[in-house]
Amino acid sequence: MKSALISMVFFAAIVMILAIIKGPETVSAGVKASGSQLLKFAPILVVALVIAGFAEVLIPSNFVEQWLSSSSGFKGILIAWLAGIVTPGGSIVGMPLIAAMYSTGAGVGVLVTYASSMALSSFVKLPMEIAFYGWKFAAIRVGATILLPPLAGAAAVLIEKAAVKLTLSL
Repeated sequence: MKSALISMVFFAAIVMILAIIKGPETVSAGVKASGSQLLKFAPILVVALVIAGFAEVLIPSNFVEQWLSSSSGFKGILIAWLAGIVTPGGSIVGMPLIAAMYSTGAGVGVLVTYASSMALSSFVKLPMEIAFYGWKFAAIRVGATILLPPLAGAAAVLIEKAAVKLTLSL
């Protein structure tokens, strides 16, 4: 968490310096836009963090161990794949849930599958895609990406095992 905050502060400083270089009107517009974004997203973030906090304490540890841990195998990846497809709110809801599941012992493969599924395969956004792109392009996009989340989860499991072997050999 600390490194993510440091990175974000660094990038915020860069964009603020660029705004200062452009002039006071750019700084003023940036402050107004930032405030507007804060007012728009703060309620969603608060609700998402409440969901994540309660999920962390309400999800039984035996459920996580049996169905979502590294030892759950493909069934954990399958559950994460389907859960990502139906998660409303995208990353704003999903990222805090991933953090909660990680802290309760969910496996890396499961979490990578869930994050990838939420980003690539969300059926919640499908009606908007059909409205904007048309059914043909939306169907092609879904067809091209639907199997990627479980593959990403399986790849994460292999990478994690390789990292553990590398760590043990050092």
